[in-house]
Amino acid sequence: MKHFAIAIDGPAGAGKSTIAKMIAKKLNIIYVDTGAMYRAVALYCINRGINCRDKESVEKILDQINIKILYIDNAQRILLNNEDVTDRIRTQEISQGASDVATLQAVRIKMVELQRNLAQNASVVMDGRDIGTHVLPNASLKIFLTASVEERANRRYKELIQNGIDCSLSKIKEEIEVRDKNDSCREFSPLRKAEDAIEIDTTGKTIEEVVNIIISLIPKQFDSINNN
Repeated sequence: MKHFAIAIDGPAGAGKSTIAKMIAKKLNIIYVDTGAMYRAVALYCINRGINCRDKESVEKILDQINIKILYIDNAQRILLNNEDVTDRIRTQEISQGASDVATLQAVRIKMVELQRNLAQNASVVMDGRDIGTHVLPNASLKIFLTASVEERANRRYKELIQNGIDCSLSKIKEEIEVRDKNDSCREFSPLRKAEDAIEIDTTGKTIEEVVNIIISLIPKQFDSINNN
């Protein structure tokens, strides 16, 4: 098979992005950060004073949004209307905004089209909330990562502190619980484990341990992965 796709789903803070990036690097395939796309939409809305939960207002400006993904030195950069916003979409405000716009069907349809196009043209590891169930239902390997709310909140807290961002652990925990509810209860393509996905609880496990587990699950016919 020409291309190989690994779909990694799970709730906020389960370690999806970090793990997916490491897998992509080890296998020399493309990492697609789907969450960054929704963050870019949220950034556009917030910069224009649009409530990310306002369905009609968000849908009205969707046609104004052009999101591109570039890979520079094997790192993904997010371009919003040709402006690199990679470093501006990692705040708590944007995180919540991304969760809000992701509940809107029109937004998800627009993002899914882009994500599928990427997977058609190269071998990828893609993480998100509905990759295995909706975006790439025929993915070669599907993983569903979980972790306790406490573990996920602690990880996010440490990440923000390391990046010099002042935050509250209790507030982060509360926001994660809200995002879990948003993701699981949204009407269109909610967060759920695909029937053929392998569940891995990352609580108490190191990133390297989880990466090694996932790589060991790759079917033998894909031992030699390439993007040709």
